[in-house]
Order: sequence, then structure tokens, then C-alpha cells
Amino acid sequence: MANAVEPDPHGEPLLRVDNLSAAYGKIRALHGVSIEVPQAAIVCVLGANGAGKTTLLRALSGLLPVTGGTAIFSGQSIANVPAEQLVPRGVVHVPQGRMVFAQLSVKENLVLGGYTRPAAEVRHDIDRVLGYFPRLKERITSRAGTLSGGEQQMLAIARGLLAKPRLLMLDEPSMGVAPILKDAIFSTLRDIRDQERLTLLIVEQDADIALDISDQGYVIETGRVVMHGPAAELAGNEDIRRAYLGG
Repeated sequence: MANAVEPDPHGEPLLRVDNLSAAYGKIRALHGVSIEVPQAAIVCVLGANGAGKTTLLRALSGLLPVTGGTAIFSGQSIANVPAEQLVPRGVVHVPQGRMVFAQLSVKENLVLGGYTRPAAEVRHDIDRVLGYFPRLKERITSRAGTLSGGEQQMLAIARGLLAKPRLLMLDEPSMGVAPILKDAIFSTLRDIRDQERLTLLIVEQDADIALDISDQGYVIETGRVVMHGPAAELAGNEDIRRAYLGG
């Protein structure tokens, strides 16, 4: 295994979001959110259900109109860029609920993940990606709908990796996953970051497991960032512990 990657705190962030606002119709859902995601870092966004975590990812991935502020990825604006144009740029969103193609096999789902890339490259990368998820390799010909919740989450992440992202955004990867598989999935995410130098932005309600693998963390309440800092500091913060860690 490669040595753990140390993000450069002084380098230009891969993603810089400044004063971002977004709305569902006339209902404003994000109120001036600002975050930074360094290259090769794992950054988590914490918050209760309805706080605006999913809205943030939808705005960044072109699924929800940005009504104010900026989102700069690798030096270029991605605010209001259509989702289908972001994947070739290296921005990939694994949505809440996994959304695998239930009637297709595991392998067919993976192939679809690389639809923007040459087929020969995708075939080669499937074997590499399955190295992170041996359970999927055992189920490669099974229909995705027959997998457990945790296995479907593995498939959704693996499918996202087949798009060869520079930034992988994950929406509630622990949702509906058995505890033993949850630990395995988050441990694998850290391995993927270390070995691929991949940058991860994770929104999560399970603050304990998210902070354990993250470098930085942000807390969102009612569409606003109310706290941020190094993950280790947030994990030791008494307000965070009371609100999210049961301390």
C-alpha cells in the first residue's frame, strides 16, 4: 500500500467554493456557503437531515441552479455547468441512494461508469477498481438489484471511479449500510485517496466515521456553514460531540 498522502495546505485548492447560494425555485436552500477542498484531501461536510448537505453537492454537480457566489474547480468556474459536461472535466457525483441499475449486472454497471472514456481503458480499469472491492469481483455477473445495501454502495463508488475523476463527491455513503460494511467502505475510501491521489468531498450524517478518515470538516446548519476546521479538532469539539457523536 502506498504511504498516506499529505494534502498541501499552502497549495491552491482543487475546489474553492465562495459565498455559494442555491435555490429550489423560490426557496433558497444555501446561504453563502464557502468551503475549500485541497488536492488529494478528504473533506467531509456534516449536518443533520435537511441542513443543506445534499443541496451543496447537487449545486456543485450541475443538478441545481447556483444563484450566487462562485465554485472554482482546477482554476475554472463550474457554477451552472451542466452535469454531463462536468464528468469529462473530472467532477463525479455519487448520489444519495446509490442509484445503481438494478436489472444490469455488476460489470455492466461498471462499464456504464466509464461511458465518457475509451472502452479499452475502461476494461483495463475495471480490474484495478475491483481490487478495492473484492466482494464485487465475486458478484461480477450478478444483477445489481440482488446486492445488499453495502454492496450496492461499493458498486456506486466503483462505478464513479470508472469515470476517472479528480474530485469524487459522495452523498451519504453510510446510508442503509450494515456497520461492518460501513467500516470497510470508509477504510477503502482512505486507501483509494492514498493510492490514487484522489480528492474526496463527502457529505455525511455519521460524523464519527466521516471525521475518522477526513483531513478537514465543515458543519452545515440550515444552509450555512457554522463551523469548520481540521477533522481531528472537530472530532474533539464538545459541541460537535453533543450534536453528532452522542458525547
